[in-house]
Amino acid sequence: MEFVMAVEGMIYRGFELTASKLFFSALETFWIALIISLAVCSINILTERWHGRYSFDVDINGIQKVHKTMVSRTGGIALLSGVLAVPLFGNFDSYPIPIQQETRLMILKFLLAATPAFLAGIIEDLTKRVSVRTRLCAVVTSAVLAAWLLGAALPRLDVWGLDSALAWVPISLAVTAFAVVGVTNSINIVDGFNGVAGGTVVVVLAGVGFLSWQGGDVLVAQLALAGMGATIGFLILNYPTGRLFMGDGGAYFIGFWAAEVAVLTIVRNPEINAWQILAIYAYPVIEVLFSMYRRKMLRNAHVGAPDRLHLHSLFYRRVACHKISVKTYSWMCNAMVACFVTAWIFIATLAAILIGHSKTAAVALVLFQIVAYVAVYMRLVRGHWGRCRNPAVILGLRPQPKSRML
Repeated sequence: MEFVMAVEGMIYRGFELTASKLFFSALETFWIALIISLAVCSINILTERWHGRYSFDVDINGIQKVHKTMVSRTGGIALLSGVLAVPLFGNFDSYPIPIQQETRLMILKFLLAATPAFLAGIIEDLTKRVSVRTRLCAVVTSAVLAAWLLGAALPRLDVWGLDSALAWVPISLAVTAFAVVGVTNSINIVDGFNGVAGGTVVVVLAGVGFLSWQGGDVLVAQLALAGMGATIGFLILNYPTGRLFMGDGGAYFIGFWAAEVAVLTIVRNPEINAWQILAIYAYPVIEVLFSMYRRKMLRNAHVGAPDRLHLHSLFYRRVACHKISVKTYSWMCNAMVACFVTAWIFIATLAAILIGHSKTAAVALVLFQIVAYVAVYMRLVRGHWGRCRNPAVILGLRPQPKSRML
């Protein structure tokens, strides 16, 4: 009954928001970012014969690579251009004067804060010589700038004991930087197949944007719409056939944008609990944390070493390539991965919006995704669920008894 009431309430609020003038002005933000991003992507592709020797991803034999042809990695320029177009060309006349000024200023400050992360990524795309450590330091710099320019420092995590510690600025800044780096890097990690990183960003931004709009925070909703529009403009040419890649510049920029929108949602909306936001972002966060654990603890490798053992990589090899002919429809195998990941995140986001207002439900949703991730991962690694029904075996915490192996 509570679930049905939550759905009815969400539908009612959706109609109410759609009927407002602010909604149509907000849509203008979305369309400006989309059109400019798409235009810059098109120009990028049309001029690749001139910049290709710098921008092409020539390492098609890398361990984590699945594409067979060289493609430009400078889609991040289009993402940046799409967002930048909003304060330059956007018309916010439907908003009160203070909100008009605050929106333009906030986006420009946001872009300034994102500059170190974007530059580190785009230089890597063009030179292939920027180390992982340097890129992560650039993201930390961007997170500190955002805390200074935007006030984007986490005041709470809705965790007993930790929230009181966050009242101390150095701890709040350190926790915020860690969270932002984690989310930003997670978008870069899932950016291995056409549409996966872009689809992830669109869904999570739609989720936090809706929660912010629902809470009356028009500004954060605008930031989410700007990021969504720029990303969809890029996806039109990236998915399903991969005419242009996001690259590290795009992944770090839009990943940072998504991370900071989440932080600002928590900072500016006390009624939204942090676990509800984490439930929306859970998949990419679990991916990066599990990858670090897997590489360091299980394989004794560097945590930043590339490999083909991410969940989406295993899904590609163990499911997509078995269901679809790789030789005839290789692009469909690639595109199928985005369908899997985006569907997961969409379902989690919808559940977080409907039941995540309760902290208990939001925590349960996060824990459920962790268990589901590990269970599905172990299933793909083994190639079967196995006959053993012991949850510890299914989750990979214990080896399967030899007598019960298939």
